[in-house]
Amino acid sequence: MSLVMRGLMMMVLAAVLPVAAQDFGDTPYVQTPQPVVDAMLETAKVGRDDYVIDLGSGDGRMVITAAKKRGARGFGVDLDKRLVALANANARKAGVADRAKFYARDLFHTDLSAATVLAIYLLPEVNLMTRGRILALKPGTRVVSHDYGMGDWTPDVEYEMDAPGKTVGRNQRSKVLFWVVPDRMAGRWLWSMTVDGRKLPVEVLLKQNYQKLEASATIDGRALPVESATMSGTRLDLVLNIPGAGRVSFSGTRINQALDGEMVAGGTKSPWSAVRTEIIDPAHVIAPPPVIREFPL
Repeated sequence: MSLVMRGLMMMVLAAVLPVAAQDFGDTPYVQTPQPVVDAMLETAKVGRDDYVIDLGSGDGRMVITAAKKRGARGFGVDLDKRLVALANANARKAGVADRAKFYARDLFHTDLSAATVLAIYLLPEVNLMTRGRILALKPGTRVVSHDYGMGDWTPDVEYEMDAPGKTVGRNQRSKVLFWVVPDRMAGRWLWSMTVDGRKLPVEVLLKQNYQKLEASATIDGRALPVESATMSGTRLDLVLNIPGAGRVSFSGTRINQALDGEMVAGGTKSPWSAVRTEIIDPAHVIAPPPVIREFPL
């Protein structure tokens, strides 16, 4: 945990709990129970190709578990040098010191760009302070949080679970929240498809707020019903109801200003591509990547 989080956590703990955190020296240190660590890694589908970064890494259990049980690599950061030393010692004991490393760094001055998975256990105020940087990460980066959300950026997955041994809260329960960093998918997308022997232009206008899409569509200038429009990372999925063709699904991955994927109509799959003819900024703000004065990993 950063000093900012620790200060906020101390105020919250003092207000609501008589004894709620393990005292690690002169700062409160709150562990994530191991079952919650396991659930977070499972929710994020961490595998051997992943690079996990843990902000406020404590005793290192998140990255160590990712390395030992799932074959991933990564690092954690914490301002408490004693915890960093403990985490590196734990990684050596677990036999994963080559794949799980820990550094004494402020999370606000840590380069996150290598992450395919970002793990956090931060208070809501700190989550909001880091949200802009998280949204600036590569689309498709997975983010998994213990207990706390990201303001109006609603999670893709959220659930509660038992957390035996949890030292904060009253019921030994934890929340797990999960997001995928969204791409910039908003804009006008154009392609053509053949209906009743005629090649007709299809245009879809997408408006975006985080990963949520609002879509409208036309074919040959006539309005089309949009059954659904969803995105995850760089992937877009659309379902349109097209006169003469029925329910047609389109799915593709954005590459520059194009979508490349497949169309399914009447049970038949065929290649599909679309071109973006107009870019529209998402409703949410994506911060530019910060300039980091960083130690080498």
